[in-house]
Amino acid sequence: MTATIDIGSDKLGAPVRIDIEELLATRLLVQGNSGSGKSHLLRRLLEESAPLVQQIVIDPEGDFVTLAEAFGHVVIDAGAYDNREIVQLATRVREHRASVVLALDNLELEAQMRCAAMFLSTMFDAPRDHWYPALVVVDEAQMFAPAVAGDVSDETRRISLGAMTNLMCRGRKRGLAGIIATQRLAKLAKNVAAEASNFLMGRTFLDIDMARAADLLGMERRQAEAIRDLERGEFLALGPAICRRPVSVRIGAVQTSTRMGTHSLLPMPSATGEAMQASLFDPVAVAAVSAPMAAIPEPVPASSEDLIEQIASAQSASEEIGDVSPPPARDETVAGILAEMAQDEDCAFQPTAALYQDFVVRCRMKHMKAAPFDLATFRRRFAMAVAGIHDVGDMEWQGLINLAGRVDDDMLAPFLMIGRAAIAGAPCPSDEAIARAYGTRSPGRVRRLLEHMERNGLIVLRTDFGGRRSIGVPDLGLSTAASDDLKD
Repeated sequence: MTATIDIGSDKLGAPVRIDIEELLATRLLVQGNSGSGKSHLLRRLLEESAPLVQQIVIDPEGDFVTLAEAFGHVVIDAGAYDNREIVQLATRVREHRASVVLALDNLELEAQMRCAAMFLSTMFDAPRDHWYPALVVVDEAQMFAPAVAGDVSDETRRISLGAMTNLMCRGRKRGLAGIIATQRLAKLAKNVAAEASNFLMGRTFLDIDMARAADLLGMERRQAEAIRDLERGEFLALGPAICRRPVSVRIGAVQTSTRMGTHSLLPMPSATGEAMQASLFDPVAVAAVSAPMAAIPEPVPASSEDLIEQIASAQSASEEIGDVSPPPARDETVAGILAEMAQDEDCAFQPTAALYQDFVVRCRMKHMKAAPFDLATFRRRFAMAVAGIHDVGDMEWQGLINLAGRVDDDMLAPFLMIGRAAIAGAPCPSDEAIARAYGTRSPGRVRRLLEHMERNGLIVLRTDFGGRRSIGVPDLGLSTAASDDLKD
């Protein structure tokens, strides 16, 4: 299953789409000079993909905080928290899958780099159970991964560059898909830029930047001249998540804007020179103007405890741990989704976090506002689907489901498959069927699994003189039928 978003149209008016699942695996690099529409492109991508995937935005200018009101992103004003609190917040962001904007605009450059590095590193080092898929958007990436030393200390540059390198080089296996945007490719560290497989190249004029853009797009140097002619909001797109050949795309409209809005010409003041001089230098006028401004209170940032609670509340109340059954009105739809996923031959070999993200997308495609349960419950419900148990409310399966509470998650699907066959009096599942449910292709692992389950009293293995195997489930008082077809 794929989940695509529309980011704009080509020169013929046909929509240009990005496959979000492919993007999670292949990352994205956006390049464009100031005024080329780079931030507009990122905003369009974030708005369109907000219902599909978690988003973490590293925002050095505070441009994306307006996503909070329209799409529910949690804004973290980095200047209001210390190092310990930033680590706590980043940990909660991974745990609760909250979409956040880390606003760094109240910090100096070196503090921005250290804060962003700490935030990214904490998410990178999250426990394996929290490796949920997420888009990590870093605007002005040349600040956090500079190609050469600048005005910051070597230690700060090393820490920041290391965090960005981890994000782009090793983040994929942890569910973190880097989307980096830069004004100049020449200022961005090459080992960070090189890890992106998708590109959206906007207008640029310097020869060195055009040469690097041409190399990334697979264009000849003389063809790179076309990059100079791109209009504002127009980009050359290429990559497995977008298209296989470079195509010009006009970015579509957005729903939100920056806090300052768009910059355009305004009528000049109509005051005469004398009146303007009086306004600037007359002490009475200065006092009259400055007094009201001094009375405006500065907004007080939320405490770290309040913000942590806000991040935790981003997880839907319907995703409570321990409730295996979804609401009755959605039970049939959810069962159908799980059954469809279980039919995929390779489903058991995929990470649980990736399967859960696929499940969430499928639920939203069925017009569900939120997934009916969390990752832990999904892991057990999906094991039931792999075993062929789709109606969890059927009393026929209740004894087996209750018994399964004693079984570890990794061997739950094989146990349920054996128990289902025992209840139905069906032949013993083959080694290949058990291997698929267990997520392995090794016959040796299947044998060790069955022996482990028998040592723990979950099953009893029997083999008759004809070499036919049957498996009993003592707590159910039932056994599968004998079968000599141990291979599919």
